[in-house]
Amino acid sequence: MSYVHLTPTERGQIQALHQERKSLSHIADRLGRHVSTISRELRRNATKRGYDAQQAQGQYHQRREACRPAKRLEYQPLWKYLIRKVVRGWTPEEVAGRLPIQYPDDPQMRISHETIYQAIYSDRRLHFLIKFLAQSRPKRRKRGQGKSRRGPTIPNRVGIEERPQVVEERGRYGDWEGDTVVGAHQQGFLVTLVERRSRMLQSQVVQTKQADEVAQAVIDALEEFPTSWVRTITFDNGTEFARHEDMAQVLPVDIYFAAPYSSYQRGTNENTNGLIRRYLPKGTSFSNLSQKKLNWIVHELNNRPRKILGYRTPNEVFKEQRENHRVALGA
Repeated sequence: MSYVHLTPTERGQIQALHQERKSLSHIADRLGRHVSTISRELRRNATKRGYDAQQAQGQYHQRREACRPAKRLEYQPLWKYLIRKVVRGWTPEEVAGRLPIQYPDDPQMRISHETIYQAIYSDRRLHFLIKFLAQSRPKRRKRGQGKSRRGPTIPNRVGIEERPQVVEERGRYGDWEGDTVVGAHQQGFLVTLVERRSRMLQSQVVQTKQADEVAQAVIDALEEFPTSWVRTITFDNGTEFARHEDMAQVLPVDIYFAAPYSSYQRGTNENTNGLIRRYLPKGTSFSNLSQKKLNWIVHELNNRPRKILGYRTPNEVFKEQRENHRVALGA
């Protein structure tokens, strides 16, 4: 059985019984404690004036604080790293998972994500980081609202059921998911594209959801990637993707459409749009959003470690795969 420390009430009983000159065994029986516990308590905390319960409780707390191990976050490099990354939007889990990769030879640069959470909420010096933590996701959009309301009206649409199985299995690079993110009051839009295996994000600002403008944005986002990284795109059923055949011809790429009301079929894109919303919350107008600022957000997310990638970043995965591809080709 683990040892249970004396309570303030018990210390008060010890004081009263000790003043009555009761024996140690008598006090132990009354409290249901071992006689050695009573003996140790009196030996540690008694003074020339006798045993005082309040003073003994204070000394107990001082000893507990003194024997408590130094907090890991008191290591200044770790403290500064934590603050810097959480402010950038990294989750505690991403911070903890990235440390062994970035500091493989520094054992002091290690901490669990649970310890980070506890520190942020319990240490007043870190309370300001709470606002940078991910918030609970809002409720899903109600079915029948927005772009999927009337079902697909896209000419020559090819459904996701015809997409190769290798895409579903994330068995290669070059398979993308696409969507649009809407600014407040329909003021400005983002076209977002996420590579399924690496979680690489590309995004473009557009002023309207006209199909020709969206098609050009998709082409601009992907045309400079190597052909091995542009194989398929899976969109939702918004009519802004009606010019999919133009995209397919220019890039070239095979394009598929998810089933209506099935955002889970583009889960990587949906999750990444949620990360973008941490920088551009709902209620933000995109009418004055510059491509330069959006590129900065994309850069931040592509250099953010992901648990699914072994805490590597999408950019690291992309660079590693390109280098492997060059070696395989004998370049």
